[in-house]
Amino acid sequence: MSELIISVSGLRGVVGEHLTPELAGRFSCAYAAGQPDGPIIVARDGRTSGKMLVDAIRAALMAVGRSVIDAGIAATPTVGVLVCQNQAGGGIQVSASHNPPEYNGIKLFSPDGQVLSATAGDQVLQRFRAGTIDWVGYQQIGATTCLPDTTAHHLDLVLDTVSVDRIRQRQFHVLLDSNHASGSILGRRLLEHLGCLLIPVGDTPDGHFAHRPEPTAENLAGIRDKVVRANAAIGFCQDPDADRLAIIDETGRYIGEEYTLALCVQRVLAERTGPIVTNCSTSRMAEDLANAAGAPFYRAPVGEANVVAVMKQHHAVFGGEGNGGSIDPRVGYIRDSFVGMAQILDAMAARDEPISRMADALPKYSIHKTKQELVGDKIPAALDALESRWSDATSDRMDGLRLDWPDRRWLLVRASNTEPILRIIAEAQTETAAQELCTQAAGVLARL
Repeated sequence: MSELIISVSGLRGVVGEHLTPELAGRFSCAYAAGQPDGPIIVARDGRTSGKMLVDAIRAALMAVGRSVIDAGIAATPTVGVLVCQNQAGGGIQVSASHNPPEYNGIKLFSPDGQVLSATAGDQVLQRFRAGTIDWVGYQQIGATTCLPDTTAHHLDLVLDTVSVDRIRQRQFHVLLDSNHASGSILGRRLLEHLGCLLIPVGDTPDGHFAHRPEPTAENLAGIRDKVVRANAAIGFCQDPDADRLAIIDETGRYIGEEYTLALCVQRVLAERTGPIVTNCSTSRMAEDLANAAGAPFYRAPVGEANVVAVMKQHHAVFGGEGNGGSIDPRVGYIRDSFVGMAQILDAMAARDEPISRMADALPKYSIHKTKQELVGDKIPAALDALESRWSDATSDRMDGLRLDWPDRRWLLVRASNTEPILRIIAEAQTETAAQELCTQAAGVLARL
């Protein structure tokens, strides 16, 4: 990613090259111009460039007459909760999610505490590109206030979804790797409130990442060793803005992010039955668990806002994405690593089983991912060719092309939102079968 990436949900880029304080201020003003009355919550994920960008954003918002509530360093899901709690006109999170430290970005929230929809985001982009800003006179300049406690309400909402006493009785040894970012603030408070014996790693939110920030198996090799040495019952690993959660079991095995959502779905459905929603690139595990529980299951296009829209449409009891982002409507319509931690600890306590055994008992699938360069005008023909190649599969054009087979294999081919490529994702009961699907799809595309 060598240039500024601007989308309906916000923007991100290299600080000082493509993302500047001047640009951040203009983009924030374009957003604020379409928001209803009320203060704007502004927070950051702990990156070293975050305070500078927040200062620029806050000044710009005040200069167009908007009041600001500064939440300091906070997780993305906490910002969503704060927007609702304070009846704010919206929220801005300064974060580049899992990108390297030289990056930063802006994520935008609607007044109901969820990430901005595609329609609202497109309107922000139109105003930003138009370049018109209505500065106010000195008598209308907005004010800034700071919150003394940003996490108490979020904590209460999460605790209300689990059996706190049951978890406390187990006194789980839990390693939490926040990687020097925002997740440590509520993460420590939540786990200590649940009676866990906490082993914190990277709990100073200063943005000096101890390892690459995306919580993948490769990046978490050192953390896996720490879980074993600490004799922890589980390791929780967050991305910098703490909306994603990966799991390491007590043996040091990387369970990963796909399992986070599946384990949460299984726990929620053990307590109550209701619709489940995931995006179309998420493992079939959640669908299998919903079917086994007699719960309706729905898919949404890729993207958090799309999942939330389908959840609301069907009054889902739980949803999320396979990147470790769990969404519990009782807490907020936003991906939330703290929801994931609480639900998984509750499951471990209720079932009296180690996390390794719980993961092994889930439906077994393997996902393989690759990509293919393809110019945009060839994409419709590419999807048609793939659909013709596998006429024996059930096809769906909700988001690119998804093909499903009776033997539970599936293939998804969709255009990237940020690069001139097609993303190819396949899942099957073996890694070989999933990889073969991706290879065959790439072969079809190469002949175009």
